Amino acid sequence: MDIQFSTYYTLIFAAIVLLVGKFLVQRIRWLREFNIPEPVAGGLVAALISWGLNAAFDVRASFDTGLQTAFMLVFFSSIGLSANFLKLREGGMGLIVFLLVVVVFIGVQNSVGVALATALGLDPLIGLIAGSITLVGGHGTAGAWGSVLENDHGIPGAITLGIACATFGLVIGGLIGGPLAKWLIQRHGLKHPQGTGDAGALEAGTPNFEFPHKTRLITADAAIETMALFAGCLAFAEFMSQLTKGTALQLPTFVWALGGGVLIRNVLDYVFNFEVFDRAIDVFGNTGLSVYLAIALLSLKLWELAGLAGPLVVILGVQTLVMAAYAGFVTFRLMGSNYDAAVLCAGHCGFGMGATPTAVANMQAITNQYGASHKAFLIVPMVGAFFIDLVNAVAIQVFINVFG
Repeated sequence: MDIQFSTYYTLIFAAIVLLVGKFLVQRIRWLREFNIPEPVAGGLVAALISWGLNAAFDVRASFDTGLQTAFMLVFFSSIGLSANFLKLREGGMGLIVFLLVVVVFIGVQNSVGVALATALGLDPLIGLIAGSITLVGGHGTAGAWGSVLENDHGIPGAITLGIACATFGLVIGGLIGGPLAKWLIQRHGLKHPQGTGDAGALEAGTPNFEFPHKTRLITADAAIETMALFAGCLAFAEFMSQLTKGTALQLPTFVWALGGGVLIRNVLDYVFNFEVFDRAIDVFGNTGLSVYLAIALLSLKLWELAGLAGPLVVILGVQTLVMAAYAGFVTFRLMGSNYDAAVLCAGHCGFGMGATPTAVANMQAITNQYGASHKAFLIVPMVGAFFIDLVNAVAIQVFINVFG
């Protein structure tokens, strides 16, 4: 029996998931100790309930994906709208180094996937599906490249396979990032820089999403202005997606939303000298992040993951170990082996296995307990949401040309 929930019911269930997640993290000690993000905790409970209903009564619930996409675009728009060029300069050499670290990891991830697929007697391109196509790329990239692999390279069920792998990565990325960062912090006795976790720092213009639970005093006028900015980002994303469709400049819609935010923010700052209300952007962005993750996990169909072929489970399991080892021993060391580097590792696990929203949620779970990390919140959203999609598209095409 299929049950389709409308936009309104989807939003209600998403709010319940977030409230349940918050309750569980507050009440269950090990969830706090392992820094599991609240949307992941609540979302997994909802997914288990959905799985039980499917197993017992053959019930399959579907939620409004349009609402999920909308909140995802709001999240990425908020990254762009908070990207003042002066703030981006603060990322400095660290941003470049982190980008290079992630670029190398894409090659490692695809090489592992292709090698294991070949060793297990599968088409090497299936290894790409269980590589950066779905793990770094996420659901959107999985769908886009899945159709290419089905139509042009004869990989049957590539889209379904890709969505399942991307879902696995979304969950695992949210589960391993926090514990890894916690282990690094404790193992090396790391402490956050003093004086960066107070409310005064928030007023001074800290990176977006850094203090999700801080009180923001915003007015109705500021909220209306901010909604207009977000509407501009979404309109720009829709226009550019249609304009570049089928061309060499075609990019995922969320990349255009982020780019539109960067463009609008800096034109307002430096051309019209208009003061953008960062606190309102922060509220809208954190709301978009939380609701997007809640709906994504609410829509998780665990029975589809359980039906994955044994060899694919092996590949994804090894990819998880590779991600954790690479972040812990490569990312951490090259980024300075300090507290900021540990938080960056949590973020890297988030978008290296799942998606940028998962990366931000991972970092929030760590900084809520141990203190702020301005550097991580400057670097990870821009690299994970913008630069890496461009690099990943090139890397995927190279691997397809070699093994296709």
